[in-house]
Amino acid sequence: MSISAPFIARPVATTLLTLGVMLAGILGFQLLPIASLPQVDFPTISVNASLPGAGPDTMAATVATPLERSLGTIAGVNEITSRSSLGSTNVTLQFDLSRDINGAARDVQAAINAARSLLPTGMPSNPTYRKVNPADSPILILSLTSATLTRGQMYDAASTVLAQRLAQVTGVGQVNVGGGALPAVRVELNPDKLASKGIALDNVRLALTATNANRPKGAVEQDGHYWQVGANDQARTADEYAPVVLGYRNGAAIRLRDVADVSDSVQDVRNYGLAKGKPAILLFILKEPGANVIETVERIRTVLPRLQASIPPAIELNIISDRTPTIRASLREVERAMAISIGLVIVVVLLFLRNWRATLLPTVAVPVSLAGTVGVMYLCGYSLDNLSAMALTVATGFVVDDAIVVAENISRHIERGLSPLQAALQGSREIGFTVVSISLSLIAVFIPILLMGGVVGRLFREFAVVLSCAILVSMLVSLTTTPMMASRLLKARTEHDAARQQPHVMA
Repeated sequence: MSISAPFIARPVATTLLTLGVMLAGILGFQLLPIASLPQVDFPTISVNASLPGAGPDTMAATVATPLERSLGTIAGVNEITSRSSLGSTNVTLQFDLSRDINGAARDVQAAINAARSLLPTGMPSNPTYRKVNPADSPILILSLTSATLTRGQMYDAASTVLAQRLAQVTGVGQVNVGGGALPAVRVELNPDKLASKGIALDNVRLALTATNANRPKGAVEQDGHYWQVGANDQARTADEYAPVVLGYRNGAAIRLRDVADVSDSVQDVRNYGLAKGKPAILLFILKEPGANVIETVERIRTVLPRLQASIPPAIELNIISDRTPTIRASLREVERAMAISIGLVIVVVLLFLRNWRATLLPTVAVPVSLAGTVGVMYLCGYSLDNLSAMALTVATGFVVDDAIVVAENISRHIERGLSPLQAALQGSREIGFTVVSISLSLIAVFIPILLMGGVVGRLFREFAVVLSCAILVSMLVSLTTTPMMASRLLKARTEHDAARQQPHVMA
């Protein structure tokens, strides 16, 4: 008894199973996340730290070195590279490919906490880390421009209002703000004036720190009454910092404006962004893992009018980069290529078999096999990206082979005089082992890709798995649905067909 016999004997159940596979594939196609590349967790983590005003040598000695020593104690680290620039340090850790990225991230956070006491006290925030992924390129870039507001004011609106609102959108994983810095007061000291007044740099630092302090003022209590003392002693603008007293010489007060130029500016004057030739603040929006790029961008576009209303009217909010058009074009091209491939397969089968009933067998097998593959992709947690779409396109040529072999063998038995039911039973029994051998041979070709190591192997693993699943689903369809359809659709050979195919000899 062959594998196909139970399915041939139960055409209704086989039809329902085929329809179930088709519906599962259609549903999975609707639920698959869309991206440009597979979502792969590479064991690479980037640690960033900042110290405004520090030079590259200072950053390397006081920030990068303590971080490297602490991070170097983590197990499974293959390589540590650091890069220090003006005011910032980046340390990249490459782990073993077998290392779990989430466990590595926890170890990195613990190492950062352990190194915090060795880092400079003037750092505005603790070092941060993020997982590196090739699919983490921005899906959308927004620009803020204004004809009246400064870059510091635009950056303030972007970081305090827009970035937080955008991060709440479903599918958005991270929002980075660039092209500027937060508003700040810059104090440019004149060394000659400091020397003539006898003021040390440390005196200036202590005076600025005391001016910007926000400490409790205490309370006043009298006759059962209690008053809490409150005063705004924080300076926020250059005009408030300029009259700060640094000391007294000969009974005269020496103020900050006497030895320095005080101006309203930004924290980092060397960070500059442009959009269409105008000064701009840029918002880089990244998706969260497994999110659908197209749907996420559509949600962001929906909330943009509300975001525009939440910021000053003088700021213009525009989209300067959107990755969805290229992704949509790629998907359309893949769908068109798959439709053309299926059409060419049908035409070739019709030309060689010269029987439209026999042509229906591979015509049904191809979309059912591809739909079943899409369902397996959803169960595996894959996304519809360039590599998986390419695998589906390539699989179109593979999945039709088994159905053609089975259909041709059954047609051969019908031509020999067997009924369609007997031909389906005998033909599927004869060709079953051959179909399994062909499918396993094709899958064996992709074993090296499945076992490929390194970053490239991680990327192309999804390609190999999708192709292998398509071949397996095609094998199952050709051994179940195809023989059942052949037993019901193909016609028995008549005497007229036999007479027409007999050779005619002319005397």
